[in-house]
Parts: sequence; C-alpha cells; structure tokens
Amino acid sequence: MSPEVTLREIEDSDLPILYEQQRDPEAVRMAAFPAREEADFMAHWARVRSNPDNILLAILADGEVAGSIMSWEMEGQREVGYGVGRAFWGRGIATQALRQLLAQLPQRPLFGYTAVHNTASMRVLEKCSFVQVGQSKGVLNVDGELVDEIVFRLD
Repeated sequence: MSPEVTLREIEDSDLPILYEQQRDPEAVRMAAFPAREEADFMAHWARVRSNPDNILLAILADGEVAGSIMSWEMEGQREVGYGVGRAFWGRGIATQALRQLLAQLPQRPLFGYTAVHNTASMRVLEKCSFVQVGQSKGVLNVDGELVDEIVFRLD
C-alpha cells in the first residue's frame, strides 16, 4: 500500500534530515549532484529559502520527512526538482509529490531535468505528463565523470 503523501513548507527542523539524505552515495550517483558539506548545505538552503519566487516544500510520507520538492525560475524558465531519501525509494512518493505540486503550480511550460542513468526520476516525470524534449551532453559530474542530462517539458 502506498503511503499518504503530503507537502508542507520546509521547516528548520527538516534541514538535518535533508542534509543526511543528500550525503547518501547512491543518491549522489543517481542525482549526479555532489553532496555538500554541512556549512555549504545550510548556506544553500538559506539562500534558496530567502527567494520568494522559489517554492520549497517538504515531502511527508505518512507524516515522516521523505524528501523535498521545489520549483524555481532559471533563465526565464520555471523548473521543478525533487529528492527523496533512499529509504523511501520505489514507493511512488516522488510521483505523488510532483502531482500535488503541479496542482498548485498553474504556470506552463515547466521543465524537469534528470541524469541520463536515473530511470526512476524519468518515470516520475513521465507519469506526471512531462515529455522528453532534449538531452544536454556532459553537464553533470558524477565522481569526476561528465554525465548527460535529459530535458523534460510539461505544457
């Protein structure tokens, strides 16, 4: 049975959980983003939380912080991104969270990006009606190796 997924504003008490999740080596590999040291992680979250145009939400699965989902403006495009701790993978949580975010976010088009090897994230986007529209070569760095990124769009 799928957990009950809800979204709420990020709270200070969520940050240590999200920090630990982003340090997981398998999560780093799948996301193709290097883990941040604690000071950098907290500074990053302080910066993105201070921008009123950013939407930053905690993903709760049965009341437990499972990850985060967000939307931001980048180079004139509205983007979405999400991360779920490994303990919560494979349960449909990211898909449910993205559906809820999309219901709150009327702006279109929206863009999502994922590493070429992250098929689970691709499926999340596809289940939420995003369509693959491109691929960028060697833009992500995984253990010193450049990785391609797939571009998805929702109209």
